[in-house]
Amino acid sequence: MAKKERIKKILVEQILDKAGVPYESIIFSQGMDRSNGEMEKYQIKEHDIYKTLALTGNVTGPLIGIVPLDMHLSEKKLAAISGNKRTDMIATKDLQKTTGYVHGANNPVGIWQTKKFPIYFDIRAQQAGQIVLSAGEIGRSIRVQAEDIAEFVHSEFVDIAVDEN
Repeated sequence: MAKKERIKKILVEQILDKAGVPYESIIFSQGMDRSNGEMEKYQIKEHDIYKTLALTGNVTGPLIGIVPLDMHLSEKKLAAISGNKRTDMIATKDLQKTTGYVHGANNPVGIWQTKKFPIYFDIRAQQAGQIVLSAGEIGRSIRVQAEDIAEFVHSEFVDIAVDEN
């Protein structure tokens, strides 16, 4: 019998293991290209995936907004909720320097552990129950209970997403 190939746990998974936060590892072999049937394999819809967006507020400095992949973040709503007059997306060239992650790999667990930036989940995450987030590397994600991850990163659920239409 051949040995099953073991996938090395990445830092976010190790942090969640240590904290006792349950999750499921998801690996997209094509990175951010999810067109090869892996979404069906994991029974994931586009709306189940949440993107972790890094912004800067004119009062608070860096902050994180997490919204469904198929929706937009309302910078105006996030500014009002976070005590800023305005928030702006952090430029891609400054992203790794600010959060420690490249575009497409930002995740609330790693950002909270290293930076302690304020994190805001869109209310739809709480309504969804289980969500899928980046695990800190392109092509690696985790499926986790929204309540569990929000509590772990000292976040709150707020209305910050708007439809793309």
